Amino acid sequence: MIWNWEQNDWPHFRWKKDDLEDFEAHFLRQSGVLIGAAKHLSLEDEKLLVVDMITSEAIKTSEIEGEYLNRDSVQSSIRRNFGLDTDDRRVDPAERGIADMMTDLYQNYSKPLSHTTLYDWHKMLTGGRRDLKNIGRYRTHAESMQVVSGRLDKPIIHFEAPPSKIMKKEMDVFMAWFAKTAPGGKQPLPALTRAGIAHLYFVCIHPFEDGNGRIGRAIAEKSLSECLGEPTLIALSLTIEKKWKTYYDALENNNKENEITDWLVYFAGTVLAAQDYSQGMIGFLIEKTKLFDRTRGKLNDRQKKAIERMFREGLEGFKGGLSAENYISITGTSRATATRDLHGLVEKNVLLKTGKLKSTRYCLNIKARKK
Repeated sequence: MIWNWEQNDWPHFRWKKDDLEDFEAHFLRQSGVLIGAAKHLSLEDEKLLVVDMITSEAIKTSEIEGEYLNRDSVQSSIRRNFGLDTDDRRVDPAERGIADMMTDLYQNYSKPLSHTTLYDWHKMLTGGRRDLKNIGRYRTHAESMQVVSGRLDKPIIHFEAPPSKIMKKEMDVFMAWFAKTAPGGKQPLPALTRAGIAHLYFVCIHPFEDGNGRIGRAIAEKSLSECLGEPTLIALSLTIEKKWKTYYDALENNNKENEITDWLVYFAGTVLAAQDYSQGMIGFLIEKTKLFDRTRGKLNDRQKKAIERMFREGLEGFKGGLSAENYISITGTSRATATRDLHGLVEKNVLLKTGKLKSTRYCLNIKARKK
């Protein structure tokens, strides 16, 4: 098998610009809509949006790689990084590390990408690891870096990256390309095109022993933020994780040659879907403000606590809807009181009721809905 980096034209990627024009225009229009919509958020809800989106991205970029983290612990670390109140819980290195990397990505998106940036991100991601030879530096092992699946005795090789001995050279060229194609660079590229190439280019080099996927997606988000001049706050990893097999298939289908139109079309569509989710989240928070405005003084403390908890679940909501058991667990009240409270919330048009008896479930009565 001959891989893309073994081709004579590496790393001079080719693509059909016309196939991306509509995606690029839609991305810029939708970015303007998102920025405008966010201005309607209160300062408190704006902070909630930032923390929630960064938390979701941290969780989902890890899940794409098969690592499942505790959401509350990740969010606690992110809140601490932003100087917000936390519950002072003990957080494991993996959860703290991804939280630190995603916070740094948000706060320092405008700083030039450098080897040091990537080394620092890798240290954050791999803190506490004892199974890696190289932490905070590019790989040096002599054996091939392969992406494989299947049985140990009959592995399926999906990709083999360039040898470790040329990592610094490959990454020097990557850094020069990233700077050259930035807004204000000598050869600037449109937002989606640059971010899509940056992600594919980086993961094909595969410079670290582990963490390449997570860092590659962070580079893509950094690229988008640079093109917009502010943090994107789009649910890129959340959107990818929903159809992770399609994502890996798209990468594999574009690692053998340097014509990458198919990859860029896939990536552009994924970014636009991520934007749609973010817009839904902003609308969700605006609806939250409206709901509490119209119910001010009409809800008891238990009801307010339960509704606040439902909003913290975000657009996804409680799986299958809020049950009476959920309400009892959240409020610590009796079943009889929970029944009265929930009935009252339906009467006040705060909740919508579906099902009967043990199948009864409740959802927020707001316009913003999960797509």
